Amino acid sequence: MAPISLRDVKKSYGKNAVVHGVDLEIESGEFIVILGPSGCGKSTLLRMIAGLEDITGGQIVIGGKVVNEIEPRERGCAMVFQNYALYPHMTVAGNIGYGLKVSGVEKVERERRVQQTAKALGLENLLDRKPAALSGGQRQRVAMGRAIIREPGVFLFDEPLSNLDAKLRITMRAEIRRLHQSLGATSIFVTHDQHEAMTLADRIIVMNGGRVEQVGTPDEVYHRPATRFVAGFVGTPGMNLLEGQIGQDGTFVYGDDQTFGRVALSGNRGRPFARRRVTLGVRAEAAQFVAPGTAGSLVATVNFIEELGASRIVHVDLDGMPFAVATTVRTTPKPGEQVGIAIDQDGIHLYAADTGSSLSAEPSSTELADG
Repeated sequence: MAPISLRDVKKSYGKNAVVHGVDLEIESGEFIVILGPSGCGKSTLLRMIAGLEDITGGQIVIGGKVVNEIEPRERGCAMVFQNYALYPHMTVAGNIGYGLKVSGVEKVERERRVQQTAKALGLENLLDRKPAALSGGQRQRVAMGRAIIREPGVFLFDEPLSNLDAKLRITMRAEIRRLHQSLGATSIFVTHDQHEAMTLADRIIVMNGGRVEQVGTPDEVYHRPATRFVAGFVGTPGMNLLEGQIGQDGTFVYGDDQTFGRVALSGNRGRPFARRRVTLGVRAEAAQFVAPGTAGSLVATVNFIEELGASRIVHVDLDGMPFAVATTVRTTPKPGEQVGIAIDQDGIHLYAADTGSSLSAEPSSTELADG
C-alpha cells in the first residue's frame, strides 16, 4: 500500500494542454475512480502516474517519494489495460508468472505464487490454456492476475471492463472490489462508465477538459454535484437542467417572454443572486406527476417512456425544454398527455450560468409556482 500525491500535475503535447494542474491526495489503500468523458485526460493522468507518459509540470509522489524521473518498473505500480495485452503463445500460467520470471524469481516460488494467484481469481483449472481458448472475462482475470502476482503497492486500471458485455461487467466489478478488499493496495481505476464509478469507488474524481471538476464519495458526487457539468454527467438520466435567471423577487424564471415558468425559492435563497443568469437543476427522482393545474406544479407534455423493469423514466416537454421524471408507478401518463410536475422541495440545485459552479453547498426547501 502506498499513498499518492499529485501536485499541480500538467501535461501538454506541444502547445496543446491536455491536463491542467491537477492536485490530488490519495490515501494508502484507497480505491479511487477517475470518471469522465472521452478525451477529458483521465487515461493520460493514469499513464503519468504509471510513468508511461512524461509530465510537463508538477510532481507525482508515490509512497512519499517523488517519482518524476523514476522508470515505470521502479515505481511499485502494476497496471491492467483495456486490451488485456496477453502473450498469445503462453499459457495462463506463463502469462501470470512472466513478470516474476523476468525478475529472476526461483521456479518453485514462482509456481507457488502462480497457483495462489490463480486460485484467488478462479483460474486454477485454466492454467494450461492459452488466451485464444479463453472468454473475455477469463482473459481480463488473467491480466489482473499478472498484476496481482507482483504484489504492488499501487494498482492502476485503465478502463479494463470496456470490452466486456453488460452482465460480465457487473460480475467483474464485484470481483475487482473483492480483490481490493482482500489485497488492500491503493487502487486507481479509470472509466467513462458512471455505474462502475459509483459501485467501485471510495472516492470519485470527476474530470472534464483536463481539469478536476469534483472529488468526493459516490454519495457526494451524486447528491451534491459541485458543478453543472457533474450534475449533467453523473446519473442516469443526468440531472434536469433549466436555464434562466433569478428575478428581483428571488424566484427562478425560465423560458422566454411568451412562455415562461417560475420557481419560487423559499426563504432568501434566491435573493443574493437577483438578476443573475443561473441554471436550475433537479434529479429525475426528485420530480413527480400530479394532476394538471395542481397548485405549485409545472405543466408539461409527455414525449416518450423508458422502461427499466422495476422503474421507468418518463421524458416530457417542459415549455420546449426536455425534462425527465423517474417513477416506480406502473400507471404513468401516455405520450401526448398533458401532466403536472411537482418537485421535491429539497431537490433543487442552483449553478452559476457563467462558471457552472454550485451557488449553494446544500439545497434548501423550495416551492413551485406556476408561471
